[in-house]
Amino acid sequence: MKTRIGVLFGGMSVEHEVAIISGLQALHALDTNQYDGVPIYITKKGEWYTGSELTSIDAFKDTAAVTKMAKRVVLHTDANGRHLLIDPNPGLFKPKVIDEIHVAFPVTHGTFGEDGALQGLLEMNKVPYVGCDVLSSAVGMDKVSAKTILKGAGLPQTDYLWFYSKAWSDDREACVKRVESELGYPVIVKPANLGSSVGVERAVDRTELEDAIDLVVGFSHKVLIERMVDNLKEVNCSIVGDYEGAEASVVEEVAKTDEILSYQDKYMNQGAKGMSGSARIIPANLSAETTAQVQELARRTFLELGCSGVSRIDFLIDTVTGDVHINEINTIPGSLSFYLWEPSGKSFTQLTTQLIQLALKRARERASLTFSIDSNLLSMHSKGGKLGSKG
Repeated sequence: MKTRIGVLFGGMSVEHEVAIISGLQALHALDTNQYDGVPIYITKKGEWYTGSELTSIDAFKDTAAVTKMAKRVVLHTDANGRHLLIDPNPGLFKPKVIDEIHVAFPVTHGTFGEDGALQGLLEMNKVPYVGCDVLSSAVGMDKVSAKTILKGAGLPQTDYLWFYSKAWSDDREACVKRVESELGYPVIVKPANLGSSVGVERAVDRTELEDAIDLVVGFSHKVLIERMVDNLKEVNCSIVGDYEGAEASVVEEVAKTDEILSYQDKYMNQGAKGMSGSARIIPANLSAETTAQVQELARRTFLELGCSGVSRIDFLIDTVTGDVHINEINTIPGSLSFYLWEPSGKSFTQLTTQLIQLALKRARERASLTFSIDSNLLSMHSKGGKLGSKG
């Protein structure tokens, strides 16, 4: 019997539609000689659906219609360790099993899918899953947390500061003065926990700064503000592997239509390969030395954050000084960054196979660990008091 791979896509995120495209790309890239793909669509409300109706991108032009045709399911791991997709409205005597999966393959960008929430659900159900674990997913999604760890590791980043949205609502003037005294203008203002350039704004003066922060606090409780890099060139590098071995892809240079690579640049323009509409230069116009530096910094970022599977690390380069700055990590990158691996001779199908094998490897390693002990302290507890003793 083939291994059944549950490819999860969509999700409760502003990146919902992007995740549908990425997820279906991954589903169709599976090696059908080894795996049977099971599409699992997560709606914006968090409902799970499966069925053959969910395998075509055209079907999602009308999500209401496609979910009526598909089957609503919930994940359940039974006493025999089988990972079942069951009808949420069970029969009288036993749940109705719709399908079964052996490995979960999350391709869910953004909140509740890339931030550790979905990974936690899969952990609790003991389902092997592709990609970063709970901790590295959560840290990678929270740009402030990731920057704090990378700063501690001595890795290069642009100057930045952050504050909670409550600080903004309590004292706007103090926040503005802090930005002006510590960073100056121009700056980039962004939510701490979103991707796809959602909510990212450039500010060159106080008015633009205030407007940008007003926008960001509608998306996130943490506001991140970075000093803008002069003479900017943006490049990206993907890493695949785990703590035992992390391989770097070719480096891409990202073309853009404005000072910031926007959602429009990434997903709405035409002509680029894969999901993203942004124009790419592969390999990037960099010296061999700078390319090697970017690849090594990408590897170190991946390992410092405890990542697994495939990630993409984005960089900002000052073309005059040559300084390379780590911008952010994407632990579930758009299209799984397959377009960065194909130039190295790794097809999309080979990439998905490698990711599944890494997931199974981690599951085997976790199975060898002890998470609970065979004892019951309560059964040995004296009957003396309500709260007992502590020592």
